[in-house]
Amino acid sequence: MLVPSIFSNRFFNDFFEDAFQPFSGSYSTSDSTNGLMSADVKEYDDKYLMDLELPGYQKEDVHAQLKNGYLIIQAQRSENNDQKDDAGHYIRRERFSGSCQRSFYVGKDVKESDISASFKDGVLTLQIPKIQAVPAEDTAKYISIN
Repeated sequence: MLVPSIFSNRFFNDFFEDAFQPFSGSYSTSDSTNGLMSADVKEYDDKYLMDLELPGYQKEDVHAQLKNGYLIIQAQRSENNDQKDDAGHYIRRERFSGSCQRSFYVGKDVKESDISASFKDGVLTLQIPKIQAVPAEDTAKYISIN
C-alpha cells in the first residue's frame, strides 16, 4: 500500500520549520512515495537486468519471491522519530509505517535459483535469465483401423 504524499517526512518538517509559508501540497519525488519502487529494466540477449529504487529501505526490509511465474517484490518499514526537550517532554512525535509491492511476470519456467539479487544504496538489482518455453510436440497420433 502506497502512502499519500502528505505523510512523507517533508510534510512534517516543513510544517514545523516554516509555519508561515503557504501549503502547496507538492513535494519532490525523493521526499514522497511517488517515485517509490521505480523500475528500470534492461534487456540483453540472455537475461533481463532490473533496478528497483527503494530509498530509505534497508536490505532486511525487502523480500522477493517467485509465485506462479510472477516475481513479487515487497518492502516494509516503520519509523519512529521522538524529540524531547530538556525536561523530557515531547515537543514533536512522529511515526511512519509503510509498505509497497510490485510484481512482474517472468514466466513459469524461471526458478528461484535462476534469479540473482543484490541490494546496495537503496537500489535492488535483479538478474533474471531469459528462458524460452519448450513448445509441446505436436505430433499426430494415429488410430489403427482393423
